[in-house]
Amino acid sequence: MSIAEFNTSELLELAVLLVGVGCLSGFLAGLFGIGGGAILVPVFYECFRWAGVPLEARMPLCVGTALAIIIPTSVRSYTAHKARGAVDTEVVSLWWLPVLAGVLTGSVIARYAPERLFKIVFVMVAFGAAARLLSARAEFKLGDDLPKGPLMRSYGYFVGLLSTLMGIGGGLFANLLMTLYGRPIHQGVATSAALAVLVSIPGALGYVYAGWPVATRFPDVLALQFPFAIGYVSLIGAALVMPTSLWIAPLGVRVAHAMSKRTLERAFGVYLLIVGSRFAISLM
Repeated sequence: MSIAEFNTSELLELAVLLVGVGCLSGFLAGLFGIGGGAILVPVFYECFRWAGVPLEARMPLCVGTALAIIIPTSVRSYTAHKARGAVDTEVVSLWWLPVLAGVLTGSVIARYAPERLFKIVFVMVAFGAAARLLSARAEFKLGDDLPKGPLMRSYGYFVGLLSTLMGIGGGLFANLLMTLYGRPIHQGVATSAALAVLVSIPGALGYVYAGWPVATRFPDVLALQFPFAIGYVSLIGAALVMPTSLWIAPLGVRVAHAMSKRTLERAFGVYLLIVGSRFAISLM
C-alpha cells in the first residue's frame, strides 16, 4: 500500500486509535505490571492488517513494536512501584541473567517461526493464567514460597523466552509464577514491572534483527519501510503510543495499590480471558 492510498480521515482515525491504545496500555502497565503488550498486540494486529502488512510479517511486527513501546512504560511503572517498596529485589537479582538468555532465544526463534506459533503461545498462556486467577482457589499453588537454585533460574529463562514471543514484557508470567508460590499479587505486579524492563530492551532489539530482511522482501508495503519501521518494529506506531502510555502509567499504579488482592486478581483474569479469546477466534 502506497502513501497515496491513505486519505486524511483514515490517517486521523488510525492516529486517534493509537493514542487511545497508548492510554490503555500505560494504565494496564501500572495496574498489572505487564507492560501493556497484551492489549497492544491485538490492536496493532488490526492496524497493520488495515495498513496492508502481509500475514507472515504482521504478528512479529505487532510483537516487536509492543516490546519497543514497553521500554519507557515499564521503566516508569517500575520506578513508581519501587517508590512504594513493593518490588522483590531478590527475585530480580536471581532472574535477570536467565531472563536475558530467554529473550535472546526468543529473538532467534522470531526470525524463523511461523506467524501461527505466536498466536498459539499467546492463547495458551493467557487462558491458563486467566483460569488460575478466576478460580479463587487459594489451595491451587505450586508451593509456599519461590524455589531456589536451578528451578528458579529455569523459570526466569522461560519468562524471557515466552515473553519475547508474546511481546508482553514478562509481567504476565512473572506475576502468575509469584502468585502460584504464595506471594501477594501486589508484590507480583511490582516485581513484574522490573522484569518487563529486562525483557523489553533486548527483546525489541532482537525483533529489529529478526525483521531486518522484511523491508526488502516486501518493497511495496509502506508500513514495513524506513522511516515507518525498522525490522519488526513500527516506528510510527511506537511514536503515537509511547507518550500517552508514559503519561498514564502512574495512574494504573495508584489504582493497583488501592484495590484489594482478590479484586486485582479478578480484574487481571478477566483481562487475560478477553485478549486470549481474540486470538483463539483468529486461530479457528
